[in-house]
Amino acid sequence: MAGIFEGPRNNGGTLFLGGQKISGSDIRDQNVQATQAIANVVKSSFGPSGLDKMMVDDIGEVTVTNDGATILSLLSVEHPAGKILVDLAQQQDREVGDGTTSVVLIAAELLRRANELMKMRIHPTTIITGYRLALREAVRYMNENISTKVDNLGRESLMAIAKTSMSSKIIGADSDFFSNMVVDAITSVKSVNARGEVKYPVKAVNVLKAHGKSATESVLIKGYAMNCTVASQAMTTRVTDAKIAVLDMNLQKERMKMGVNVVIDDPAQLEKIREREAGIVIERIEMILKAGANVVFTTKGIDDLCLKHFVEKGVMGVRRCKKEDLRRIAKATGAQMVSTLADLNGDEVFDKANLGEAKEVVQERISDDECILVKGPKVHTAASIILRGANEYSLDEMERSVHDSLSAVKRTLESGRIVPGGGAVETALHIYLEEWATSVGSREQLAIAAFASALLVIPTTLAVNAAKDSSDLVAQLRSRHALSQRTSDPVPHPPTQTTASNGHPSAPPQPPSTSDADAKAIAKAKGYRNYGLDLTKGRVHDSIKAGVLEPSMGKVKQLKSAVEACVAIMRIDTLIKLDPEQRGEDDGHGH
Repeated sequence: MAGIFEGPRNNGGTLFLGGQKISGSDIRDQNVQATQAIANVVKSSFGPSGLDKMMVDDIGEVTVTNDGATILSLLSVEHPAGKILVDLAQQQDREVGDGTTSVVLIAAELLRRANELMKMRIHPTTIITGYRLALREAVRYMNENISTKVDNLGRESLMAIAKTSMSSKIIGADSDFFSNMVVDAITSVKSVNARGEVKYPVKAVNVLKAHGKSATESVLIKGYAMNCTVASQAMTTRVTDAKIAVLDMNLQKERMKMGVNVVIDDPAQLEKIREREAGIVIERIEMILKAGANVVFTTKGIDDLCLKHFVEKGVMGVRRCKKEDLRRIAKATGAQMVSTLADLNGDEVFDKANLGEAKEVVQERISDDECILVKGPKVHTAASIILRGANEYSLDEMERSVHDSLSAVKRTLESGRIVPGGGAVETALHIYLEEWATSVGSREQLAIAAFASALLVIPTTLAVNAAKDSSDLVAQLRSRHALSQRTSDPVPHPPTQTTASNGHPSAPPQPPSTSDADAKAIAKAKGYRNYGLDLTKGRVHDSIKAGVLEPSMGKVKQLKSAVEACVAIMRIDTLIKLDPEQRGEDDGHGH
């Protein structure tokens, strides 16, 4: 009988179902611990001076990276609250492509502060409402006061955005070289969709990796590059004015399908069947060549019988291409991917309209590999970056870094708004929300203040990772931003300020007659609103003048996603864990 009474003493108790139930502050503490543990994993890899992590999986595969989403996707996370943060980083990676580490740090910090408020007997619903209010106000303030609209984004600002994204990555040392390449690549894949919106698809930039040489010998190719070679040495390796057929079918001798039996009495009949099998595929090839194709890409095989035809006609044939590559080539050249030659009537035809066009298709040797390059495609421009590096690990990390930079530039071009980097946005929002919280006369005030304080985790972590005094630098940043917001338009509630100032006879009424010195001081203070951390010199500086820029859409998404993840975890107040079903032998006691 003792077993029945053991329940309540075990934090939350045993369930009748066989399992355990943890509720109240215990589960909240557990969730906070789990999220803090995850944030601590990526914390030291944040910012320009962040350190890398070496991840070794269960089969000994090694990954060296400081990309938040990559680190978290390689972790085997058991705790449900931890999994929410892992999903959060991957969502940020999918939607924005950059800022994966900071979104996890903000979410974990929001949750930690929320837990402290709950210990002070503040209800989770109140905190959630406060966080949502603070988020709405933060996004509004960011759009109106911090982000700058850049109508004709100059190349300089795009390069600055690419550099800022790279600063924390492996290619940060060569950021001048790579930012040029990234901006060229993303601007060359500009396309307009059916609704007339200008899009810059990151996937249209194909990134290939080749061992050897140094990182700065990476090249950008105007065209689409594939890791394939021509199917036969005797084939031509350069075709100008290419007409490209993109196939998803076998160009091999037709064989009887599985389970088809043909019973033959006469050996001559067998020979005829064999001839016909060979004849079918030859007819298909001739049909494709007659339509004018001089380059044939296929995802499947081409056998020797068919290669002979290609070589004789001077046509380039490439087999076993990746389907994803061929889709991109089809899109860029205006080709149609053909998976069967049969038309609606069952006859085999190949239409000229299925062919794509490009100025040139050529096979070039890069490092130890041969690549096929499709240059000057007719419909959409395409770009490929061929990265060079010492080994597999550094090449993989370079690819991740280039992808993040491409995404950052894409988001900037599509939204057209930028914000200063280096912790400037977070500090400005921190100061503004702290002030704004005092104007909210309801119980959500504490939650808004907690939200404001949580944002400081970004500049603090940046400073700590750069081996600088975070207390000193963050204090400097706060004083600059507080000054800039005091001298800019009156903060949340102008009426009380004027009455307060009228209460003192010595204070002149608003607006005061400002002398030149005052005007200069105000102008200088207003300039402080773009101040962020300069981590190389260990001081604060104007991030926009220093070229530390980020797309504002990335920042907005960071805050929104972090709050949503935090709210999802805060709503949890009970964990019910069922015991796994026992499938053992009967032990003689009826168990």
